[in-house]
Amino acid sequence: MHTQPLWQLDAPRAAATNLRKLMAWISSQGGPDFQQYQQLHAWSVAEPAAFWTAVWDFCGIIGTRGPTAMLHGKTMQDTRFFPESRLNYAENLLRRADDAPALIFRGEDKVKRQLSWAELTDQVGRMSRALTAAGIAPGDRVAAIVPNMPETIVAFLGANAIGAIWSSCSPDFGERGILDRFGQIGPRVLVVADGYYYAGKTIHLADKIRAVLKELPTVERVIVIDYLGQAREVAQSLPNAITLDATLAAQTPGPANYARLPFDHPIYILYSSGTTGVPKCIVHRSGGILLKHLTELWFSTDVKPQDRLFYFSTCGWMMWNWLVSGLSAGATLLLYDGSPFHPSERVLFDFADEEAMTIFGTSAKYIDAVKKTGWCPRETHKLSSLRAMLSTGSPLAAESFHFIYDSVKADIQLASVSGGTDICGCFIAGNPLGPVWPGELQAPTLGCAMDVYDDAAKPIAQEKGELVCVKPFPSMPVMFWNDPEGSKYRAAYFERFPGIWCHGDFAERTSHDGYIIHGRSDATLNPGGVRIGTAEIYAQVEQIPEILESIAIGQDWDHDVRVVLFVRLRAGAELNEDLKSRIVKQIRSGASPRHVPARILAVADIPRTKSGKITELAVRDVVHGREIKNREALANPEALELYRDLLALRS
Repeated sequence: MHTQPLWQLDAPRAAATNLRKLMAWISSQGGPDFQQYQQLHAWSVAEPAAFWTAVWDFCGIIGTRGPTAMLHGKTMQDTRFFPESRLNYAENLLRRADDAPALIFRGEDKVKRQLSWAELTDQVGRMSRALTAAGIAPGDRVAAIVPNMPETIVAFLGANAIGAIWSSCSPDFGERGILDRFGQIGPRVLVVADGYYYAGKTIHLADKIRAVLKELPTVERVIVIDYLGQAREVAQSLPNAITLDATLAAQTPGPANYARLPFDHPIYILYSSGTTGVPKCIVHRSGGILLKHLTELWFSTDVKPQDRLFYFSTCGWMMWNWLVSGLSAGATLLLYDGSPFHPSERVLFDFADEEAMTIFGTSAKYIDAVKKTGWCPRETHKLSSLRAMLSTGSPLAAESFHFIYDSVKADIQLASVSGGTDICGCFIAGNPLGPVWPGELQAPTLGCAMDVYDDAAKPIAQEKGELVCVKPFPSMPVMFWNDPEGSKYRAAYFERFPGIWCHGDFAERTSHDGYIIHGRSDATLNPGGVRIGTAEIYAQVEQIPEILESIAIGQDWDHDVRVVLFVRLRAGAELNEDLKSRIVKQIRSGASPRHVPARILAVADIPRTKSGKITELAVRDVVHGREIKNREALANPEALELYRDLLALRS
């Protein structure tokens, strides 16, 4: 048990944080005098109208705020924030127009590109005028099949500037996966790339785009981004298509005429993973996203204009949307598209050194994969500018915390964060003023009244239960698309505990006022009626050198549930009795005897979603012989066949 934290910011640097400045500003306006983050957080959920007004004013949101901060409805989801306000998200991101870099891009080892603030502002303006000239109006959908590159941000902000609703998929999605999403929302414009690079390979997209367009009759205009140098040829081969370069060149220069729209006007449509059926279309509100992201970027992450912010993400994951909001702080965004292991595991750290990265965002799986290589980044890279690392996507094990501090950098804030597509943000995130403890998420985000409930809806501490948010917050979705009565929305979040947002995470509040996420509730194991989080098993198993990764499910067996563990082994390793014995010993001593699996099997691959999350539910369904409803949601659906009709699971 650790008696000392892994990291704590010193007093001089703490005084310079945005958080300290916010605290002082609130006090100067007649508010409370805060000394600690916990005091500010308690006030933010006790006095939400005052808090969100303070965020609006302190951050200098451009727009008309109006006199009312909150209108309470009959239910949590009926609450409205700033109902008389008018604003534009893109206008609030493009406050700078100088020649400093706004976007710096790497497309593996093939493409380097950057845009200044002046260039970005001009191109967004041109894009907005092109869409208006094409007849696109507020509320129309602009969909995109695109890599994470500057042109994608230009297209998104150009659409947002006029009030169009954005929605994107990464280009590695299959045709069915794209249509399962965009087919529900009827886009009028489709933005695509001519192709992309991954692991040194060049992947062309023209055939996929043609196939998609045949089943998307609402699309009137296709805009092709030039990535491979073939945009003109691709545009000529598609109906009603034009290159992005030609689209922008045809318009007059200058910033956009930003449409200031109501707070609840939709900004974009994101999608549930779709592993249990057709993806849910989650509609987010412009003002809510802006306010929520300001609290997370400015205060949880302490992003400032001099920062260079990076998050490894595709355009099919909400962390891309989150990253884009970093422009609101005047920071430079570092964009990377491609494999994080091409040409080697060092590529993202090379990027960090080359471009003076200050904040390095990635996934827990990436950190674990780097750890498994045995490489020590601090021995080969300076990382002198790096002051924070962020991790999400799945729980970050305590051992990975130690890896960062031992092998990457000792003086760094490591913030494991948790939230989701549902809120396009975080419920639990970093606290620059607080300590970092191994395996723990630092603090609930400002304005989010978080708790952990037992099955009887009673708050519990230092016990495992359901992560809930008990009061309204601005980035609750406006609605689900094609859910006019709101029944799917209510079922998704408010049925488990009526009137309370139940997030679906199996969580625990710690003695440090932090949180531990033990996995998704729907993947929780229940042997003998005891709930076990899968992350607790993975944290132990993946310490064993021979094991690259693992996945655990509960198999219905003998009127109960037994834990089955599948492991993917390092090349040359064998799942013999000795290795099985070490796995059992590690789990028993590191977790508990109840966590020990009844069966341990080796597999060649583990199925995962497009955003890289392993999918226990799909594996569980295959093991039980149930139909997989949406294989297109998976990055590697062929891996599911490795789990079908296994002889070892029949006895």
